[in-house]
Amino acid sequence: WIRKQTLVNAERYITEELKEYEQKILGAEERIYVLESQIYAALVARIQSEISVIQKNCRILARLDVLSGFADLAISNRYCRPQINDSKVIDIKQGRHPVIETMMSAGEEFVPNDIYLDNDKQQVIILTGPNMAGKSALLRQTALIVLMAQIGCYVPAESATIGYCDKIFTRVGASDNISRGESTFMVEMLETSMILHNLSSRSLVLLDEIGRGTSTYDGMSIARAIVEYIHEYGEGAKTLFATHYHELNDLEDIYDRVKNYHIAVKEVGKNIIFLRKLERGGSEHSFGIHVAKLAGMPKSIVKRANTILNQLETDNRQQGISSKPTAEIASNRDGMQLSFFQLDDPILCQVRDEILNIDVNNLTPLEALNKLNEIKKIVKGK
Repeated sequence: WIRKQTLVNAERYITEELKEYEQKILGAEERIYVLESQIYAALVARIQSEISVIQKNCRILARLDVLSGFADLAISNRYCRPQINDSKVIDIKQGRHPVIETMMSAGEEFVPNDIYLDNDKQQVIILTGPNMAGKSALLRQTALIVLMAQIGCYVPAESATIGYCDKIFTRVGASDNISRGESTFMVEMLETSMILHNLSSRSLVLLDEIGRGTSTYDGMSIARAIVEYIHEYGEGAKTLFATHYHELNDLEDIYDRVKNYHIAVKEVGKNIIFLRKLERGGSEHSFGIHVAKLAGMPKSIVKRANTILNQLETDNRQQGISSKPTAEIASNRDGMQLSFFQLDDPILCQVRDEILNIDVNNLTPLEALNKLNEIKKIVKGK
């Protein structure tokens, strides 16, 4: 009993001591909180009295941080000081892409290129060339060099003379807006429409593969009309227009300020080497099947695609028409003339075959009427 009573008294004593200790701790925490609140309130009051000075120091430090970053970048990557003026000329010598050149593999070097645009002689550049050759990189590096120059940074080039731009418009990539019922092509057209409605004589416009989201004829027609509009009504907006529609190359012969350029490649047997060099003149090849091969497409598909391509080109040559996959463009500015026998309609192809197989020299009037009736049935789907 004595032992049990002793334990009970000891437990009671310990409990009372713990309660007293907890009260002391709680009291200390409350005092700490009060002191912290007082110190914080005093600090806020002091800051409020000096807020203008602090903001001024922050602006100075921020500017120093940005400019020192620009300087370090210019020194480490061999940038040049651009000349900004009020002309309407963009003249970049040996320009480079500021991001891609820092990501090249060991032993590889970025291939620099010259870009010249103005409002009087070379307003629109039609840029053709194979897939993977570097057309999109050239468009982006031009925009980045202009932007970097106008924010006060040195630029990745040997020299750059840039008449200031008020806007840089870009239409690149592919995206949709399904929630609003807008397809990839609709988004492309909306963005392009916005660009065309807001052009000025000091705008820089970069258009990459306009018209690829619809049929060949529709896309090529829209692309051509856009180039013509920019030239005639775009107030001299300087434009880089990358495309696989090689038929647009004939615009150089129609419009004074449209010039053709291409990204060069070298063909070695059945393979190609991308030279990444911008050269004067248009290109007639895209090498899409070669790119599919590089992407790891099954060999059977690549082989079959080459067979189909060769057959299409052979058929076109035999029919005496161009091997180009799109419409033949008339050299007048009023419109274009589509080749009847190049339309990708199976009914029209059947009509074509019927007409080509007719022996006109040995055809009687009655046989001619019968043949015409057969063609009529084909068109009606009977």
